[in-house]
Parts: sequence; C-alpha cells; structure tokens
Amino acid sequence: MRTDARQALADHASRHSGWRSIKAEARVTQWGRGGRVRGTVLMFLERPNRARFDVMTQLGPAAVLTSDGESFQLSDLREGVFLYGPTCPENLTRFLGISVDADDIVRLLTGDTPLIEAVEQHIECRDGRYVVTLVAADGATQALVFSVDEADRDQPPDAQRLTLRRSTVRAPDGAKKWEARYDEHVVIDGHSFPTEVRFIDEINGVDTSVRVKSISVDPVVPDEAFQQAPRPGMSVELAPCS
Repeated sequence: MRTDARQALADHASRHSGWRSIKAEARVTQWGRGGRVRGTVLMFLERPNRARFDVMTQLGPAAVLTSDGESFQLSDLREGVFLYGPTCPENLTRFLGISVDADDIVRLLTGDTPLIEAVEQHIECRDGRYVVTLVAADGATQALVFSVDEADRDQPPDAQRLTLRRSTVRAPDGAKKWEARYDEHVVIDGHSFPTEVRFIDEINGVDTSVRVKSISVDPVVPDEAFQQAPRPGMSVELAPCS
C-alpha cells in the first residue's frame, strides 16, 4: 500500500504530462439558477492556460469564448454583444458559470485538478482506492480520490499507475466549495483522458456535465485561435474583473 502522499501526487502529475494541446468536441449540460442549458461545444485547450470554446447550434455558432491566458473575449452571437477584458475568474464565469482560472479550466477538463496550498497532507486506502487529503493553514481541505489501473493491481505500490477520479475542496467549516468527478477514461496516443467530467460549483450553484465525443492530442492550433475580434455590427463592451 502506498504511504507517501507527496509521491502519489508526483506520480499523477508525471502521468498527466507529455502533451501540449487537445482538440475536442463535447456535449455539455449545465444546471444553474436559470435552469438547464444544453449544447455541443468545440474546444481547443493548450497548456498552461490558453482556451477556446465554440458553442454550436444547428444553425452555426451561438457563442465563442477565447483566452490566451491574459486577455479574454466573448462573442454572444445571438445577442450581438462582444465582451473583452483581462482573463480572470469573474470573466470566465460569465460564460462557463464556474469561477476558476484559465489554467484550472485546462486541468479540470483533462482529468487533472488545481490544488490548494497545503501545510499537511496524508494518504489512506479506502474502498480499494487511494485518498490523498490536503489541509491548508486556514483549515480548508481537499480530498483527491485515485483508482489503481486494473493491469497494475499486482505491481508494487509505487509502480502502480493512478487515475484521478474525484477532487473535492471544502471550506474550513467543512462546507463543500466544489467537486470534480472523472469517469470513462480513454487512452489516446499514450495519454489518458476522461470522457465524462462533472463539475459541481456549490458557491455559484452550478452543476456542469461534460461528455466528450471526440478528442485529438497535440493538433496544430494557430495562435490566432485564442483571440478574436468583434464582428461587424456587434456592440462592444469592456468586461472588468470585479
């Protein structure tokens, strides 16, 4: 049995490295305070923090979000509005409904997770899975649940490949802030990715389900894919981070 939480996290990080960008098509369903929204999303994700999301309908794109890690643009093609400003959680929330940084979006959609700054960490085996718990100085916690690949069950613990299944962050009082779940992994070009991602943001009251239909690793992505300009006739508005 593994006994070193730090090594388990390092092994996960190592296994999740080695690719630079992905192109994917996904069916996204989101439940929020305004009800349920469903749609097909085309996405480009490039490490560490560049992203593009095209929300598609039968008639073409309905909205496009781009971020090069520093600048943010959002074209609402139905309303004819173009928003621009710095990349920050407040602006990403306008489109995604969840309050995270651009680099965290890339992590969450590819089977990784942002980590809290921990002063304590430990690992235990629970129900056949490893649970790594991180504790912050203010008492906030993060629990990461890893499964062991079936092919590695008989291997020495430190040689077993780990797959992240769930990441849960709680406030110092124990209230859940957010949770990410990962299922139905596929291996593409030697890299493992979840095809079902569930992200529950308790703070914003948003529950997002992502079902990946297709994915390609390290496609050729032009730099201009992560920026956009307003289309003729659109209303242009500054979106500040506040």
